[in-house]
Amino acid sequence: MWGCSPPLSLPFLMAVLGCFTTLGCSFSTPLPSRIELIQRVPYQITTVNAHRIAYLDVGQGPPLILIHGFGGSMWHWEHQYSVLAHTHRVIILDLLGSGISDKPEDAYTPKHLVEFFRQFMDSLNISQATLVGNSMGAGLAMAMALDYPERVQRLVLISGFPAQVENSIASPHYQRFLNHRPPLWLAKLGNWMAGKRTTEQILKEVIYNSALISPAVIDRSFHNRQRGDFLAPLYSLMDNIKTWEGQYGNRLQKISQRVLLLWGDHDRVFPLAVGEQVKDQLPHVEWHVIPEAGHLAQWEEPTIVNQFILGFLERES
Repeated sequence: MWGCSPPLSLPFLMAVLGCFTTLGCSFSTPLPSRIELIQRVPYQITTVNAHRIAYLDVGQGPPLILIHGFGGSMWHWEHQYSVLAHTHRVIILDLLGSGISDKPEDAYTPKHLVEFFRQFMDSLNISQATLVGNSMGAGLAMAMALDYPERVQRLVLISGFPAQVENSIASPHYQRFLNHRPPLWLAKLGNWMAGKRTTEQILKEVIYNSALISPAVIDRSFHNRQRGDFLAPLYSLMDNIKTWEGQYGNRLQKISQRVLLLWGDHDRVFPLAVGEQVKDQLPHVEWHVIPEAGHLAQWEEPTIVNQFILGFLERES
């Protein structure tokens, strides 16, 4: 893609890079007043280790915490929160380094994220919850279940992390990001120059039904990628995939909680065969394939996903 671009002058590059240097201080980044769901919903802020974490907190009842995946944000759960809130307290957060939440210059290791998540639960006085995770969010949920089993009542995993993440990724975009990443400064420049086009390409890989990828959906996802230093946490997360495999991926069979595992039949990131492997490693699992859905099954096919989640919660209560 770079070969088709005209050469850039050194003063221009220096000016652009100068803009990027202002992104490191997370508290200097102004926060929007609402998250951009289909209905614009006010959110709340809690502080974890002096970092601002944005979250929704709706409904009453047993707590459910919904965890987005790699590069995602709260909007991935926009079709769940109001439905699940009829019977549960529903918390949806932007993870540290994602969405509206602060993006400190930390090493985003699995252990660091697990400790962050435990402290996030503490900040909301939640002693135990059902964790609902998509993709990397499912990986974090499983890690919490292994490190702090007393804090996790049950798990709902949608396109969950497999034991061998790197060998399981089928998405061309994520394969390139994993194996052929440009220097961070160049990726920031590319995001500034062609970020909307890249956003559309990513959405077409994670969402099976391309008719759902409207200009409004592209714009919302693109704006999410422009908040603060969006790329540095992603680089750190990708650098630590092997660490997750070694610390957690090889222990999935030790998860003691009941698990609902849902997988889109057209998942282009982790194909259905990967889901079968995850299913075989979990000892207490209920497994369902979501037809006509990709990697974000909860967003593409919310009616059937919500039915499975509510049925599982009712049976396991």
